[in-house]
Amino acid sequence: MEIEIATIGGYEEVGRQMTAVRAGNDIVIFDMGLNLSKVLIHDNIQTESMHSLDLIDMGAIPDDRVMSDLDGDVQAIVPTHGHLDHIGAISKLAHRYDAPVVATPFTLALVEQQLEDEDKFAPDSDLIEMDPGESMTIGDHGCELEFVNVTHSIIDAINPVLHTPEGAIVYGLDKRMDHTPVIGDPIDMKRFREIGREGEGVLCYIEDCTNANKKGRTPSENVAREHLRDVLYSMEDYDGGIVATTFSSHIARVKSLVEFANDIGRQPVLLGRSMEKYSGTAERLDFIDFPDNLGMFGYRRSIDQSFERIMNDGKEDFLPVVTGHQGEPRAMLTRMARGETSYELDDGDKVVFSARVIPEPTNEGQRYQAEKLLGMQGARVYSDIHVSGHLCQEGHYTMLDALQPQHIIPAHQDLKGFSGYIDLASNQGYALGRDIHASSNGDIIQIV
Repeated sequence: MEIEIATIGGYEEVGRQMTAVRAGNDIVIFDMGLNLSKVLIHDNIQTESMHSLDLIDMGAIPDDRVMSDLDGDVQAIVPTHGHLDHIGAISKLAHRYDAPVVATPFTLALVEQQLEDEDKFAPDSDLIEMDPGESMTIGDHGCELEFVNVTHSIIDAINPVLHTPEGAIVYGLDKRMDHTPVIGDPIDMKRFREIGREGEGVLCYIEDCTNANKKGRTPSENVAREHLRDVLYSMEDYDGGIVATTFSSHIARVKSLVEFANDIGRQPVLLGRSMEKYSGTAERLDFIDFPDNLGMFGYRRSIDQSFERIMNDGKEDFLPVVTGHQGEPRAMLTRMARGETSYELDDGDKVVFSARVIPEPTNEGQRYQAEKLLGMQGARVYSDIHVSGHLCQEGHYTMLDALQPQHIIPAHQDLKGFSGYIDLASNQGYALGRDIHASSNGDIIQIV
């Protein structure tokens, strides 16, 4: 059986992930993501009403024209998790393929919301729910799709595995090796080791290289939770304002913020459209049970009313958890820093960033500006109360030992970002150009 892999997006940047695998006449697409930095650099852009070709031209979504060079039929579109750099282009591109979207429950719910919000196209893809540990038949030529549970900075993440007669294709985006997660099950290393040693083994491993240049091991989410506990408990006797921000999709981190706010005698309030979207969806699907006193507001009017209530009742009794950890211009924290809300920051007020800056110039510039504006109002900034959702080098060594793949394709970075992974894979006996395939967007790699 011929096996080809098209590296469509996410091979020259962090963002707009998209990869297609052709096994015989059957094609599976993994991820269809958005490059947020290409959107945020423009002011007041609304992607929902834009044409896919315009978004391709500005580098915001994958250029999928290379798909016409793959001789086969798309059987499934498989997003690995619910981050926008993995699902944000589904509403713009899925209508081109007569194929269902197959994903875990939380991811599928977020995809469904993306499709409902779409203004330009009318995608009508079937949505198929599949849990970690389950499998489904792909096409009529002996291929099978399996979901292996992994841990990441969003719940319900998986690594999909396409089992073919020639061996398994493991799509390894995105994960960290967390054996004590705050929500959900640990990464299923037992299954990865089994896949590496059963049948024809692993033909190809496509791996996220986000932290491949960083030595050591990525800590568990429990490490970030205890760091956050220590920071917030140290503020228990402070009688002014405390504001926190984190990734809206990071439900485990939001859970910790809500719990510790109550522990120090403050009512937690989630503010921002994406905060309400992700946390509301997680609660509706029973991934989390928030306390009854949690306020959750996503629309401008209700947010403004919430700020007014906080100022009237006393901000020392509340802990707003807001959007804006990357300094996004229209996010809640940035509006607060610019004095555009009724929430008044005073000298000594605490602002906790439970997130690191995504290493990209647009984000770095916006976050720098937001922190400076907060400081000008007298706020004290606590940065980087966080652990990454991606493997560092020791995790990569462990995965290579577990899977023992014949071929490797680095992904989720540019060529500079691939360098650390190529070095460590070379240390394990792989060779660039022989079984390490450093690729660019729009390439097709013939594996068999």
